[in-house]
Amino acid sequence: MSITVPAERIETQVNKRLQQTAQKAKIPGFRPGKVPMSVIRQRYEADARQEAVGDVIQSSFYEAVVEQKLNPAGAPSVEPKVLEKGKDLEFVATFEVFPEFTVAGFESIAVERLSADVSDADLDKMLDILRKQNTRFEVTERAAQNEDQLNIDFVGKVDGEVFAGGSAKATQLVLGSGRMIPGFEDGLVGAKAGEEHVLNVTFPEDYQNLDLAGKAAEFTVTVNSVSEPKLPELNEEFFAQFGIKETGLEGFRTEVRKNMERELRQAIKSKVKNQVMDGLLASNPIEVPKALLDNEVNRLRVQAVQQFGGNIKPDQLPAELFEEQAKRRVVLGLIVAEVVKQFELKPDEARVRELIQEMASAYQEPEQVVSWYYKNDQQLNEVRSVVLEEQVVDTVLQKASVTDKAVSYEEAVKPVEAPQAD
Repeated sequence: MSITVPAERIETQVNKRLQQTAQKAKIPGFRPGKVPMSVIRQRYEADARQEAVGDVIQSSFYEAVVEQKLNPAGAPSVEPKVLEKGKDLEFVATFEVFPEFTVAGFESIAVERLSADVSDADLDKMLDILRKQNTRFEVTERAAQNEDQLNIDFVGKVDGEVFAGGSAKATQLVLGSGRMIPGFEDGLVGAKAGEEHVLNVTFPEDYQNLDLAGKAAEFTVTVNSVSEPKLPELNEEFFAQFGIKETGLEGFRTEVRKNMERELRQAIKSKVKNQVMDGLLASNPIEVPKALLDNEVNRLRVQAVQQFGGNIKPDQLPAELFEEQAKRRVVLGLIVAEVVKQFELKPDEARVRELIQEMASAYQEPEQVVSWYYKNDQQLNEVRSVVLEEQVVDTVLQKASVTDKAVSYEEAVKPVEAPQAD
């Protein structure tokens, strides 16, 4: 976009700044506010003009954008063409705009919508999982078996030499956990406390430490103790760990079933949403403005540093690590926004309250959680955004090809595996 600004507008802004400077300038030999304008102009005009030109370029650019009804995606790159005092200012602004498109192709989107129930067998299995997650280990004198926890000291050698990171003292190891390299845990089945065992194993070819990958090693292991797993009883003490008291086994089963049903609803909803979003992406190819992609890459970089920590700075992470994810998020954001616009969607406040109540039901004081959301505008607006996205999904489903499929609870909540790269 080529933009021309009359010279008078520039001079007006320069004079305004010089008058403001004259009121507060401190120059030896003159009282504040009494410095002649010729002196002020001599000293400060260059800076005042630079500031004025910058402000006028910014304001005239946005005036032109509004007049032309354009929607910039990111800041413009500005190239001055005429910048001489007394002449009209001329500059060229180069910038990307948000793509203009109409979302289409709903009919070509195929969605498989799962349905499932939480059976008593599913509930019993979940109770077993909860018990195993709270396993306690008790010292035993018998020989070690799989699932026992051993306390061991070990020293590893490759080619007869101790290697870095290959030794430890008083480390806990559950046999069968797969924590150690193949052959290590198997070699300790049958061991007893006080015994020393020499294990001859080989590091996998794809071992993360390339200096050790594929090499034969010898580990001398001292077994300090053997402990066998003890599952906790389903009693009041166990229930209390989950914040459930005085309701007995039936009350505990009821609460666990509620949590499983909530997880089931979320999993089914999530899988439907992912299929809808994949379908929208496939049906609506959009050229992504680079400014939006760069912004999203930077946002993902910051999130990665916050999540994994370390002393690395966000801009030290390679952009290509995040480009694919960033592009998907940007394109979906544009598509979802356009669906909202095309169908004039607004957050359904009844659904907003329903979602908040569902989230609050996982807490001991649900009403307090609901009240907190309605007093916190930022959190409330985030829930509204989630509901609006759900309404977008519902809008697509009305025209998409939807097939209902009854499955087990386990299959319904199982995460979808990411496609493997060739």
